Amino acid sequence: MNLLVQPRDGVKPLVEAIARAKKSIAIAVFRFDLPELESALQAAIKRGVTVTALIAHTSSGGEKNLRKLESRLLEAGAFVARTDDDMVRYHGKLLLIDDETLFVLGFNYTKLDICDSRSLGIVTRKASLIREAKRLIAADCDRSRKFRPSRTDLVISPENARDRLKRFIRRARRELLIYDDGLSDDAMLRELKRRAESGVVIKILGQLEKKWRGSGFKVRKPGRRLHVRAMVRDHRRAFIGSQSLRRLELDERREVGIIIRDRMIVKEIERVFKADWRQD
Repeated sequence: MNLLVQPRDGVKPLVEAIARAKKSIAIAVFRFDLPELESALQAAIKRGVTVTALIAHTSSGGEKNLRKLESRLLEAGAFVARTDDDMVRYHGKLLLIDDETLFVLGFNYTKLDICDSRSLGIVTRKASLIREAKRLIAADCDRSRKFRPSRTDLVISPENARDRLKRFIRRARRELLIYDDGLSDDAMLRELKRRAESGVVIKILGQLEKKWRGSGFKVRKPGRRLHVRAMVRDHRRAFIGSQSLRRLELDERREVGIIIRDRMIVKEIERVFKADWRQD
């Protein structure tokens, strides 16, 4: 497992992974404006790699660009599917290479998110996660199929995210570090308040509704744009994903995240958070 930190790592790891693909690439897209990434996908198609692009049906002002991207990828020879309109948004960011390497990202494929924002992503080769991501992409490409999550470390909205993330918070005993610019779900905030009242130190880089101020949380506005939702618990576990602790993103949108158990990765996320906390 590897951690991507933006803007430190940039688009290079994604481009290089696509360039190494031998058989297949599956990519889920919500926003996209990176010519170098599109060129890498087109080059993969030319060398015989099967490219499947799952593109969001809507993207708050970006739909025209998505439809143009669909046309270009179709013309290049990709298999293109558009997400259903049964959810408010399909906001997950996944990249699967050769059914062997999975990227679970907190950022979109855009210059703003990758070059000008704090964000994080995970690269994993764990077989169970790859199987789950493959099933999810296939189900969302085929609108007639209902997705039912398995017991893995993927956190998938709306199917299991609320329960998984509430349990993540509830198990905190000493400290919770949270990146979240959209934290507003009352049930999650009540759980955080209970943790704070039990002595857990809770630090939030992001925004908090006025009615929840004074609930025992330490909150700071980030010094730079955030496009990440992440938590670190007790130096032992972490979460990175596309879903904020916000009702819509937990219950009515397709969002994807991952629970991280690798202690080295957890420590690295913690170091990034604490550096950002000191700067703000």
